[in-house]
Amino acid sequence: MSNKVHVGSTEMEEGLRNNKWKVLEPSEKIKKIPKRLWDVGKEDPRRVIHALKVGISLTLVSLLYLMEPLFKDIGSNAIWAVMTVVVVLEFSAGATLCKGLNRGLGTLIAGSLTFFIEFVANDSGKVLRAIFIGTAVFIIGAAATYIRFIPYIKKNYDYGVVIFLLTFNLITVSSYRVDSVITIAHDRFYTIVIGCGICLFMSLLVFPIWSGEDLHKTTVGKLQGLSRSIEACVSEYFEEKEKETSDSKDRIYEGYQAVLDSKSIDETLALYANWEPRHTRRCHRFPCQQYVKVGAVLRQFGYTVVALHGCLQTEIQTPRSVRALFKDPCVRLAGEVCKALSELADSISNHRHCSPEILSDHLHVALQDLNSAIKSQPKLFLGSNLHRHNNKHQNAVSQRNRANAVSLSSFRTDTSALMEYRRSFKNNNRSETTSAGERRMLRPQLSKIAVMTSLEFSEALPFAAFVSLLVEMVARLDNVIEEVEELGRIACFKEYDNTRDPTADDVRCEKPANVVISVGAAE
Repeated sequence: MSNKVHVGSTEMEEGLRNNKWKVLEPSEKIKKIPKRLWDVGKEDPRRVIHALKVGISLTLVSLLYLMEPLFKDIGSNAIWAVMTVVVVLEFSAGATLCKGLNRGLGTLIAGSLTFFIEFVANDSGKVLRAIFIGTAVFIIGAAATYIRFIPYIKKNYDYGVVIFLLTFNLITVSSYRVDSVITIAHDRFYTIVIGCGICLFMSLLVFPIWSGEDLHKTTVGKLQGLSRSIEACVSEYFEEKEKETSDSKDRIYEGYQAVLDSKSIDETLALYANWEPRHTRRCHRFPCQQYVKVGAVLRQFGYTVVALHGCLQTEIQTPRSVRALFKDPCVRLAGEVCKALSELADSISNHRHCSPEILSDHLHVALQDLNSAIKSQPKLFLGSNLHRHNNKHQNAVSQRNRANAVSLSSFRTDTSALMEYRRSFKNNNRSETTSAGERRMLRPQLSKIAVMTSLEFSEALPFAAFVSLLVEMVARLDNVIEEVEELGRIACFKEYDNTRDPTADDVRCEKPANVVISVGAAE
């Protein structure tokens, strides 16, 4: 007994010693921190630039505290300038403008209203002044909160209303106890203006990052991602051998993932782009809402790609020998769709209209060839109907015609067995009771025939779904082309030039641009 306890205590001591060394050793997560930091900057170098801009802005605004002459003029209210830089300076210029102007307008309106209330309640008694301030706080607070529910206000000025409520209540309530509250509000307004000015300077003039350009690049990336997904789906579906690697699946998923998750990103980028000034040589307003519409039709198109990807993962699959019969028209049809999507991506990327022949005759020829290929194999999709027709007329049709009407080997075997039973019945001249018993024995055999035929027919259904989704893509492609053409009209794209070098302006994004969005600026 004592030996067991001794052994157990020894093992416990060794375990504690090992755990101690494990605690002292750096964990794997800590070792990966430098690599993760490097990957974040490598993925989008603008993040490094933004971090440096924030550091420089905080250093500049800290001079209000560090330099003695500035501190004497502003005093402790300089902390409001630091808070403004931290809150207002966002990744893109549009987001900074949105928050900066909202904060400035909210502070200015709240200060002006507070000054008016202070002017009205200044000559009244202490009790009446308290009642007046309390009533004003209730009415203004309730009204401003109710205004926030208006969709337009909530979308564009929600942050400004919040700042207005905060500033108004702080100054108005403080004015009841502090005599110099108006002077304090005046100083705070100036410090907030200084902070906003530094933020706007860094955002608009020092390596500016435009939300409109991000929206433009993400739209191009989504078109190219859909093209890659369709190409990978069709390629994998018609492969001669099934592959176990997940590289193709990841490539398909990454292609349409950005499209399906783009609704909130597109709307937020469009909101910020509305605040941005014209920063290009083209004399027109950035058509951010049209980009949102293009994103909407791309999501509708992307749902079809998701369904197409689902055909590769169904439990019941059409045999690859059957798929090979339709490989050529399907691959050509998918290639024409991918070619059209790539042309649309190039036209948006290069600010030019797409080719008038984007829906070329090759697409219509591929559709007709696919239709002809399907019509050439009617038994694949109508096998159960043919079987039902043969069972109905099996007593009137000869054995040879029935054998030619059904192509399934299992069905021919079962039909031969059925005919042998009938011949033996005629040759032996059995009684009516015996023949009835034999018919009962044949019923399970006939049920087996129907099950086997319907099973092979169900194997053709996944391929029918795959083909129908390809045709649906062609139908939805018209909506995408229409919205892209409308975008080119509003944005004044260049006209399509037939004589241009096709590789001269072929600028493509391998994947959608990384977008950093502040959720606090807009809900």
